[in-house]
Amino acid sequence: MGVIQLRTSASSPNRWVWILLGGIAIVFLISQMRGCGRDPDGLTFGSKVAIVTVNGPIMDSETWVRQLAMYDERSDVKAIVLRVNSPGGGVAASQEIFAKVGEVNQHKPVVVSMGSVAASGGYYIALRARIIMANRGSVTGSIGVIMEYPVMTSLMEKIGLEMETVKSGPLKDAGSPTRPVSEEDRAYFQDVVGNLYEQFVSDVATYRQLPESEVKVIADGRVYTGVQALELGLVDTLGTFTEAIALAGELGGITGTPKTVRPVERKPLLRDLLLGTMKQIAGEGLKEAPAFRWQWRER
Repeated sequence: MGVIQLRTSASSPNRWVWILLGGIAIVFLISQMRGCGRDPDGLTFGSKVAIVTVNGPIMDSETWVRQLAMYDERSDVKAIVLRVNSPGGGVAASQEIFAKVGEVNQHKPVVVSMGSVAASGGYYIALRARIIMANRGSVTGSIGVIMEYPVMTSLMEKIGLEMETVKSGPLKDAGSPTRPVSEEDRAYFQDVVGNLYEQFVSDVATYRQLPESEVKVIADGRVYTGVQALELGLVDTLGTFTEAIALAGELGGITGTPKTVRPVERKPLLRDLLLGTMKQIAGEGLKEAPAFRWQWRER
């Protein structure tokens, strides 16, 4: 009985290796292109207007500061539209975005486009832009500071619960919900809120080129429509999001309808999901107790 021998070409394995490597290279190239300057409709090339969107309460600045910095460094981005749809939020976070907008605006024009609401901290971050554009029906202003915290002493009395507090100073537990509010507490918090308010008023006066005395008249916490804000000098012009993009393109020296680019959200990898789960398990039960925050926000 004869022996059947299967013969394979020595070059066959090498051919498949090269095909595999080539496929990997193509996938990598496409992923790099998709992550660099893509709008929802596909790839764009040439000069662009970048869109950075601030949606919701401003409790952390990291994402928006990073996006502004990224587009500041890109040579193909000639201008930035900061689309604001926020009722405000944390004072420090708003100040960090405010500072970054001013820094970027020195290198390339930043145009703010106000959506439905750009109030309190949402208005504050707009102050350093080259142009502030609101819709006629945008709600903006709300220049002021608010601090609030619960007082649960009556509830504790009803359920028979008492708290024993050991502290290093009389104001160390100021704001605690487990004891009555003293006049000293009120004076202390009012002083802090007043200082933050003066910072807000001073920046509005400086960057809107208005006398502080005039700003204080309108900075009583109330909101204004876009039309009212224009009359008061709080915004520069009225217009839509599309018009803001066109204006940014013009300021950036782009001819015709500008192409736009937005940040591409990276989908979480399996590694990220596993690390996130491990962190959640490790941190269970070790969460920081809730605390009050100083906020610039619309009421």
